[in-house]
Amino acid sequence: MARVKGGYVTRRRRNKVLKLAKGYHGSKHRLFKTAKQQVMKSRQYAYRDRRQRKRDFRKLWITRINAAARINGLSYNRFMYGLKQAGIEMNRKMLADLAISDEKAFADLAEKAKSQLK
Repeated sequence: MARVKGGYVTRRRRNKVLKLAKGYHGSKHRLFKTAKQQVMKSRQYAYRDRRQRKRDFRKLWITRINAAARINGLSYNRFMYGLKQAGIEMNRKMLADLAISDEKAFADLAEKAKSQLK
């Protein structure tokens, strides 16, 4: 059987992994084997956390809407139900932004939601 030398292909593959591992601590950025393991794990974390970020932001928006709704005398679920009854379709991201930046506009929405609940 003919001898197969490593050549530049292997070196390029290893350097690609080591480049991705740049900034890791200790042997995780120096040694190919540990760097490869850490890069694989890091990519798993990145994949998972791209989805987690969406959940975290939705949680934050709901918390902000709830706080602003309670200032206006409503709980979060009553506020959202009132908006739905009033036919106001606004996503949580926009509502949370209104709750922080324009309290008067949010108060108007809360009043419309209250009037629909009665």
